[in-house]
Amino acid sequence: MKYSVAFIVLILFFSCQQPPGKQNTAGISPEHIDDVICFWNFQQKDDGTVNLTSAGSQNYTLTEMNGPIRQVEEGIFGPSALEIERGQWLRILREDCPALNIHGRQEVTIVAWIKRRADVHWQYIAGMWDEQNSARQYALFTSGHKQSDYTTLERIDADHQPHGYVSEVGGATPGRPFAFSYATGGTTLEYDEWYMIAFTYDHETIKVYTNGELDENGNYNPFYWDKPIYDARENGSDFTVAQRSVPSWPDFPEGVPGNKVGFGGVIGGLAVYNRALVPDEIAGLYESTMIKQ
Repeated sequence: MKYSVAFIVLILFFSCQQPPGKQNTAGISPEHIDDVICFWNFQQKDDGTVNLTSAGSQNYTLTEMNGPIRQVEEGIFGPSALEIERGQWLRILREDCPALNIHGRQEVTIVAWIKRRADVHWQYIAGMWDEQNSARQYALFTSGHKQSDYTTLERIDADHQPHGYVSEVGGATPGRPFAFSYATGGTTLEYDEWYMIAFTYDHETIKVYTNGELDENGNYNPFYWDKPIYDARENGSDFTVAQRSVPSWPDFPEGVPGNKVGFGGVIGGLAVYNRALVPDEIAGLYESTMIKQ
């Protein structure tokens, strides 16, 4: 059977088109995805210090707390990364980062490239999450020792798994002693191994992703939730990395918390979006940043 050249060209054209809603993720970079607020790659500047100012729609600068934080040549986006000892952290004052004040019916995604080097529980990665003053909004964690069932808000044991949190009230979930509105991935994050972890919230589900894939975990991930994100107004949390304000830290932000909380390990990159990224975008980020070409 013979076909005209025009017909063959037409067939080839339509076979190359992507399905609606799909994004071409080949060579994707965190700061080039739509609705990025901030992306930090933690690379060294010409003067030898680490670049703590974000790319993206906003150029926000993190401040080292209990520093200086050591640079190591283990980077994801270049030679450098930050090695955070537990008790060290970074922050941006609330009034200096209005675009990160995600609340109400806004969506959110946090993506982090991390290597765990501590065995403590509840290792906080990043977000606006103040437990001391009941001003929780959204946050990415690892290593909580409990995971919450979305159907009952009952919890069972967990161990070094990733978590994505949102709060609608700022304080404890009504009827519970703590915030129980969080998804928990099924993957155990092994010690001293690189992972790309992420969480998204679209006001239907909280989802946790590990290494580019939805980290499915029964009633614990995805976590079905439809509440708005708490609006703490001018009295809310700062944006913090590696530590958050907790009741055992009455002198916050001075000193260190009284219990063993906070992230310990290497962080190679951090990105925040005011949209729930779709699975193809998260998979593309992993393929572009963590898989050696």
